[in-house]
Amino acid sequence: MRRHDLLRWRLFAVKLLHHQYALQIQCYQCEEVKHNDCSTPEYIVNCTVNVQDMCQKEVLVKPDGIHYRKSCASSGACLIASSGYQQFCTGRLNSVCITCCNTPLCNGPKRKRPVPSAGTSSQQMDRSLLSFLALVLPLLNPLTVLALT
Repeated sequence: MRRHDLLRWRLFAVKLLHHQYALQIQCYQCEEVKHNDCSTPEYIVNCTVNVQDMCQKEVLVKPDGIHYRKSCASSGACLIASSGYQQFCTGRLNSVCITCCNTPLCNGPKRKRPVPSAGTSSQQMDRSLLSFLALVLPLLNPLTVLALT
């Protein structure tokens, strides 16, 4: 089999697996609310699959109190925003702090740290499987990959 055909089969297999294991995160989403009140079920949204892979939280200190903005975000945009506003994150009046996280509903209120368990979440398993397949697929014969799908 020619090298070009082999590359096409690998690409097909990766796209198929990527589609099957699309990652979607849920975040809280609200605009400028006070007292962190938007961390309730009615503010939960499903982020855009494979685009918005992080949750973002903005904490703004204004004359009338602390305001919160929460949303889904792409990792690139969120990390750029959080680093860009780092100098303004003082905790004083007119302070703006932006944080990014990548677990479901992580932009909600701070939770107590969970006790580590022996189990593994299904999302961690999916990511581990994708990582494993990304390493193994290039080694497989294209016909074997087709038989697996």
